[in-house]
Amino acid sequence: MPLFGSHLSIAGGYYKAADAATTLGMETVQIFTKNNNQWKAKPLTDEDVRLFQEALQRGGLQKPCAHDSYLINLASTNEELWQKSVDALIVEIERAEALGLAGVVMHPGSPVDGTPEDGIANIIRGIDSVHHVTSGVQTELWLEVTAGQGKHLGHRFEHLADIIAGVKAPERLGVCVDTCHIFAAGYPLITDDEYQSTMDNFGDVIGFDKLRAFHLNDSKKPLGSRVDRHEHIGEGCLGLEPFRHIVNDPRFADLPMYLETEKGERDGENLDAMNLRTLRGLIAPSETATPRRRR
Repeated sequence: MPLFGSHLSIAGGYYKAADAATTLGMETVQIFTKNNNQWKAKPLTDEDVRLFQEALQRGGLQKPCAHDSYLINLASTNEELWQKSVDALIVEIERAEALGLAGVVMHPGSPVDGTPEDGIANIIRGIDSVHHVTSGVQTELWLEVTAGQGKHLGHRFEHLADIIAGVKAPERLGVCVDTCHIFAAGYPLITDDEYQSTMDNFGDVIGFDKLRAFHLNDSKKPLGSRVDRHEHIGEGCLGLEPFRHIVNDPRFADLPMYLETEKGERDGENLDAMNLRTLRGLIAPSETATPRRRR
């Protein structure tokens, strides 16, 4: 069975996100290692680390991860912003390593005034710089498939494959697939044939050996819209079927799957709990589950 989790707040302490995940019956958790809208980071203390790791152990949470700051843009053709992004990502990786996180999810970025080729070259150069400074760190960078808004890279599997092939230490990179993003980017997922075709494409271009995690989000916008707008599971343009395919795919049985849907309550029920209940309701009994092709 997949490891279900959500992106949860670290307000009041990192451990509170882990405890909240446990209270909601989750098996994993995603966090920010710092304020995601600021460059500076408050120092991470030994107490922060101890309390978080104790909370992970209390809840039996596996493969926790972080999402990097939205300010980071390794694809930038502005050298000052590029260097600032490299320095910030180094801090994120070091903090994630201290907290014991499996990966840091990162958007590849946008070249803004440059070409996609310029952006990919800068991303490769940036990741190599980050890897050089963080040599020996176990926490991986997980490249996220994006919706492709504006000039953002990562909405084609080939973008991520080119980055992985270009860096000096590809073994330190993984990939995170966001269901909303790939659908908005133009990869169909609804029918069984569509799902199989998209996953075959992923396997051929990137390879399942690089897949580390999923972000499970429905989409407010239609296939190929190139607009990133998350919706609750089963309530958007994706509907339930893509999630049924994913949670019953034996290739992904041990992968963490994080919700990034709206927080709050509906009719007195926590929205993460609601989405989690929906996802678990899609899992077929093991004796009747239809095996899928392995690549």
